[in-house]
Amino acid sequence: MLTSILTILFLFQAPTVPAGVDLPSEIGRLERNLQKNILPFWLGKSIDKVNGGYTINFGPQGEAKGPGVKMIVTQARQVWLFARLARAGYCGKDCLEAAEHGYRFLRTKMWDEQHGGFYWQVDATGNEKQRPNKHLYGQSFALYAISEYALASGRRDVRDFAIQFFNLLEAKAHDPHYGGYREFFKPDWTSGEGEAASYMSGDPGGKLMNTHLHLLEALTTFYRATTLPRGRERLLELINIQSNTVVRKSIGACTDKYERDWTPRLDGENARVSYGHDLENIWLLIDACEAAGISYRPFLDLFRTLFDYSMKYGYDEKNGGFYDSGRFNQPADRLVKVWWTEAEAIVSALYMHRMTGEQKYFSVYQKTLDLIERHFVDWENGEWHATLQPDGSVSGDKAQPWKAGYHNGRAMIESIQLLKLLIK
Repeated sequence: MLTSILTILFLFQAPTVPAGVDLPSEIGRLERNLQKNILPFWLGKSIDKVNGGYTINFGPQGEAKGPGVKMIVTQARQVWLFARLARAGYCGKDCLEAAEHGYRFLRTKMWDEQHGGFYWQVDATGNEKQRPNKHLYGQSFALYAISEYALASGRRDVRDFAIQFFNLLEAKAHDPHYGGYREFFKPDWTSGEGEAASYMSGDPGGKLMNTHLHLLEALTTFYRATTLPRGRERLLELINIQSNTVVRKSIGACTDKYERDWTPRLDGENARVSYGHDLENIWLLIDACEAAGISYRPFLDLFRTLFDYSMKYGYDEKNGGFYDSGRFNQPADRLVKVWWTEAEAIVSALYMHRMTGEQKYFSVYQKTLDLIERHFVDWENGEWHATLQPDGSVSGDKAQPWKAGYHNGRAMIESIQLLKLLIK
C-alpha cells in the first residue's frame, strides 16, 4: 500500500490547494455523506435475511416496494461496496459480513453451475432464472466484486474463484481477433447474436464502450488481487481500447456503440456524448495504469481533452454539476442531472487537479459537491436521489435494479483518499 501511495505521489504534480480551502473540513463533508447517509441506508435496508443477497427496491423516500428482482449488476455492486468499505476501514466486521452475505448469493443462486458465468437476473429468492443469458456488462461487475472481496477478506478461496471466473471469460468471451470482449451470450456461452436484443442498449453482436469501461475497472481490481500475468495483459489491452479505440479524435470525446470489429456506430442518437462516462473513463484509466505499473503521463493530453470537452458542453457553470448528454460539439440537450454522473465527476475532477495543479478542476469538484449536497443527498431518509430535473425537482427511486450504492459510495471513498494525499 505504501509503495502504491509513493508511486502516486511521484507521478502526480504537487498542486496548490486553493486559498481558503480547509482540506480536513472537505474530508469531513465526504465522510459525513458516506458514514451518515450512504452506509447506514444500505447496511440497514438492503440485506435480505430471508432469501440471501440484497433487496434493492426502495422508493423516492426510501420506502420498501416489495422484494423486487435481483440483477447481477447491482447484486455484485453491493458486494463490491461492502467489501471496499471494509478494506477502506469504514465498518470492518459488519461490512465484511454484508459482503460475504452477497457473495454467497452470487455463488449459490446466480452462478450457472452447468456452464459457468452469472445469470443476468433472478427473482427475489434466486430460484427462478428470469433472464438467463449472459452479458459481459454483468459479468464485469461480478469479477469486480469478487476481486474486491478477495482483497478485503484476504481469503484464498475467493481469490481462486476470481481466477477461475477470469479464465472462463478468457475462454468464452475474449475476442483475440478484434480485441476486447464479445458481449452477449446464451446460457451455454454460444453466441447471442441471433437474439432480438441484448440486455444492454447495443446490438447483440456489437461492443459497447460502457461494457469495456467496467471491464477495465474489473481487471484493475482483479490484477491487484491476483497479480496474474494474463490479467495484466488484458488490463493493458483494455487501457488501449479505452484511451484510443473508443475516442473520436476529431471531436475529443468518446462514443458508446461499435460493431464487433470496433467500427463506430455514429448514426442518429449514437452521435452523442455521455459526459459521465467520459469523466469516469479518465480516472479509471489512471487507476488502471497505476495497477499495471505503467505511467499515465502519455495520456495526459487525452485526459485534458475529454474533461475539457465535458466542461465546455456539459457543465453547469452557474449551479455546478454535469448534464446527462449532448450531441457532438453542441451544448447538452438532455439537461437532467443524474446521481452517478455527479459522483464520477467529483472523483475525476480531483484526479485532474492532482495531475495538473490547475485550480479550475478543484473548482469543478467543489461546485459539483455543493450541488450534490444541496439537491441529491437525502439527509432525512438516506441515500441520494436519482435525478435532478431542470426545474429543480428530484425524482426516481432510491434503489432499483440499476441503482445501488456503488457510484456514490465509491466516489466518497476515492475523493477522501485523494484529499488525504493532498494533505500529505
